Amino acid sequence: MIENILDELLRTQDVQVVVLGSGDSEYEQFFLSMKGRYPDKLGVTIGFIPPLSRRIYAGSDMFLMPSKSEPCGLSQMIALRYGSVPIVRETGGLKDSITDSGDGRGNGFTFKTYNAHDMLFSIKRGIEGYRDKNGWSVLVKRAMESDNSWAKSAGEYIKMYKSLLK
Repeated sequence: MIENILDELLRTQDVQVVVLGSGDSEYEQFFLSMKGRYPDKLGVTIGFIPPLSRRIYAGSDMFLMPSKSEPCGLSQMIALRYGSVPIVRETGGLKDSITDSGDGRGNGFTFKTYNAHDMLFSIKRGIEGYRDKNGWSVLVKRAMESDNSWAKSAGEYIKMYKSLLK
Protein backbone atom coordinates (compact mmCIF):
# COMPACT_ATOMS: atom_id res chain seq x y z
CA MET A 1 0.00 0.00 0.00
CA ILE A 2 2.78 2.41 0.86
CA GLU A 3 4.30 1.93 -2.60
CA ASN A 4 1.05 3.22 -4.09
CA ILE A 5 0.93 6.49 -2.14
CA LEU A 6 4.44 7.39 -0.96
CA ASP A 7 5.30 9.52 -3.98
CA GLU A 8 2.04 11.49 -3.66
CA LEU A 9 2.51 11.89 0.09
CA LEU A 10 6.06 13.19 -0.18
CA ARG A 11 5.28 15.38 -3.20
CA THR A 12 2.12 17.04 -1.85
CA GLN A 13 2.50 17.15 1.94
CA ASP A 14 4.85 18.99 4.27
CA VAL A 15 6.12 15.82 5.94
CA GLN A 16 9.25 13.86 6.64
CA VAL A 17 9.07 10.07 6.70
CA VAL A 18 11.46 7.65 8.39
CA VAL A 19 11.62 3.96 7.50
CA LEU A 20 13.52 1.44 9.61
CA GLY A 21 13.46 -2.30 9.06
CA SER A 22 14.32 -5.14 6.77
CA GLY A 23 12.28 -7.35 4.55
CA ASP A 24 11.92 -8.47 0.97
CA SER A 25 14.64 -6.91 -1.17
CA GLU A 26 11.96 -5.58 -3.54
CA TYR A 27 10.61 -3.32 -0.78
CA GLU A 28 14.04 -2.39 0.54
CA GLN A 29 15.03 -1.29 -2.97
CA PHE A 30 11.78 0.66 -3.36
CA PHE A 31 12.41 2.67 -0.19
CA LEU A 32 16.07 3.25 -1.06
CA SER A 33 15.05 4.43 -4.53
CA MET A 34 12.47 6.81 -3.07
CA LYS A 35 15.10 8.11 -0.64
CA GLY A 36 17.18 9.03 -3.68
CA ARG A 37 14.24 11.00 -5.10
CA TYR A 38 13.33 12.71 -1.81
CA PRO A 39 16.57 12.94 0.22
CA ASP A 40 15.27 15.80 2.39
CA LYS A 41 11.91 14.17 3.11
CA LEU A 42 12.63 10.45 3.43
CA GLY A 43 15.11 8.66 5.69
CA VAL A 44 15.64 4.94 5.18
CA THR A 45 17.74 2.55 7.25
CA ILE A 46 17.67 -1.12 6.34
CA GLY A 47 18.18 -3.43 9.30
CA PHE A 48 17.03 -4.36 12.79
CA ILE A 49 18.44 -1.72 15.14
CA PRO A 50 16.52 -1.50 18.46
CA PRO A 51 18.35 1.58 19.83
CA LEU A 52 17.57 3.48 16.62
CA SER A 53 13.94 2.34 16.71
CA ARG A 54 13.54 3.86 20.19
CA ARG A 55 15.00 7.14 18.97
CA ILE A 56 12.61 7.13 16.02
CA TYR A 57 9.61 6.51 18.30
CA ALA A 58 10.76 9.30 20.61
CA GLY A 59 11.36 11.78 17.80
CA SER A 60 8.32 11.08 15.63
CA ASP A 61 4.92 12.71 15.77
CA MET A 62 3.06 9.84 14.09
CA PHE A 63 3.61 6.14 13.58
CA LEU A 64 2.18 4.32 10.53
CA MET A 65 1.29 0.63 10.90
CA PRO A 66 -0.98 -0.38 8.01
CA SER A 67 -0.94 -4.14 8.62
CA LYS A 68 -3.08 -6.42 6.50
CA SER A 69 -3.49 -8.67 9.56
CA GLU A 70 -2.10 -8.23 13.05
CA PRO A 71 -2.95 -10.70 15.83
CA CYS A 72 -1.56 -8.41 18.53
CA GLY A 73 0.85 -5.73 17.53
CA LEU A 74 3.27 -4.21 19.98
CA SER A 75 4.70 -1.42 17.87
CA GLN A 76 1.57 0.72 18.03
CA MET A 77 1.49 0.35 21.83
CA ILE A 78 5.16 1.32 22.05
CA ALA A 79 4.39 4.35 19.87
CA LEU A 80 1.61 5.36 22.28
CA ARG A 81 4.03 5.33 25.21
CA TYR A 82 6.41 7.60 23.33
CA GLY A 83 3.62 9.98 22.31
CA SER A 84 3.88 9.08 18.64
CA VAL A 85 0.27 8.99 17.46
CA PRO A 86 -0.49 5.72 15.61
CA ILE A 87 -2.13 5.54 12.21
CA VAL A 88 -3.33 1.95 11.79
CA ARG A 89 -5.64 -0.26 9.81
CA GLU A 90 -8.48 -1.62 11.92
CA THR A 91 -7.48 -5.26 12.24
CA GLY A 92 -6.77 -7.59 15.15
CA GLY A 93 -4.77 -6.08 17.98
CA LEU A 94 -4.48 -2.77 16.14
CA LYS A 95 -8.24 -2.35 16.28
CA ASP A 96 -8.24 -3.42 19.94
CA SER A 97 -5.62 -0.89 21.01
CA ILE A 98 -6.11 2.13 18.73
CA THR A 99 -9.36 4.06 18.39
CA ASP A 100 -9.94 6.82 15.90
CA SER A 101 -9.66 10.32 17.30
CA GLY A 102 -12.31 11.68 14.96
CA ASP A 103 -14.79 11.62 17.85
CA GLY A 104 -12.45 13.57 20.13
CA ARG A 105 -11.89 10.55 22.38
CA GLY A 106 -9.57 8.27 20.40
CA ASN A 107 -5.82 7.77 20.63
CA GLY A 108 -4.87 7.65 16.95
CA PHE A 109 -6.14 7.55 13.39
CA THR A 110 -7.61 4.44 11.79
CA PHE A 111 -8.87 3.19 8.47
CA LYS A 112 -10.99 0.10 7.82
CA THR A 113 -10.24 -1.25 4.34
CA TYR A 114 -6.90 -2.51 3.11
CA ASN A 115 -6.71 0.24 0.52
CA ALA A 116 -3.84 2.64 -0.16
CA HIS A 117 -6.03 5.72 -0.59
CA ASP A 118 -8.02 5.02 2.58
CA MET A 119 -4.66 4.84 4.34
CA LEU A 120 -3.54 8.10 2.69
CA PHE A 121 -6.77 9.78 3.79
CA SER A 122 -6.04 8.77 7.41
CA ILE A 123 -2.47 10.05 7.09
CA LYS A 124 -3.80 13.37 5.80
CA ARG A 125 -6.26 13.51 8.72
CA GLY A 126 -3.28 13.03 11.01
CA ILE A 127 -1.36 15.84 9.29
CA GLU A 128 -4.38 18.12 9.57
CA GLY A 129 -4.75 17.25 13.25
CA TYR A 130 -1.07 18.02 13.82
CA ARG A 131 -1.60 21.56 12.54
CA ASP A 132 -3.97 22.24 15.46
CA LYS A 133 -1.27 22.47 18.16
CA ASN A 134 -3.69 22.64 21.10
CA GLY A 135 -5.78 19.73 19.85
CA TRP A 136 -2.63 17.78 19.02
CA SER A 137 -1.32 18.19 22.56
CA VAL A 138 -4.58 16.77 23.90
CA LEU A 139 -4.38 13.82 21.49
CA VAL A 140 -0.75 13.06 22.40
CA LYS A 141 -1.62 13.14 26.10
CA ARG A 142 -4.58 10.80 25.49
CA ALA A 143 -2.31 8.49 23.48
CA MET A 144 0.31 8.37 26.22
CA GLU A 145 -2.34 7.65 28.86
CA SER A 146 -3.84 4.73 26.89
CA ASP A 147 -4.21 1.64 29.04
CA ASN A 148 -3.30 -1.53 27.17
CA SER A 149 -2.16 -3.37 30.29
CA TRP A 150 -2.88 -6.97 31.20
CA ALA A 151 -4.87 -5.68 34.16
CA LYS A 152 -7.30 -3.94 31.80
CA SER A 153 -7.57 -7.01 29.53
CA ALA A 154 -8.09 -9.32 32.50
CA GLY A 155 -10.76 -7.00 33.91
CA GLU A 156 -12.65 -7.05 30.60
CA TYR A 157 -12.37 -10.83 30.45
CA ILE A 158 -13.73 -11.20 33.99
CA LYS A 159 -16.59 -8.82 33.22
CA MET A 160 -17.49 -10.84 30.10
CA TYR A 161 -17.25 -14.12 32.02
CA LYS A 162 -19.56 -12.84 34.78
CA SER A 163 -22.08 -11.60 32.20
CA LEU A 164 -22.25 -15.12 30.75
CA LEU A 165 -23.01 -16.62 34.18
CA LYS A 166 -26.16 -14.53 34.57
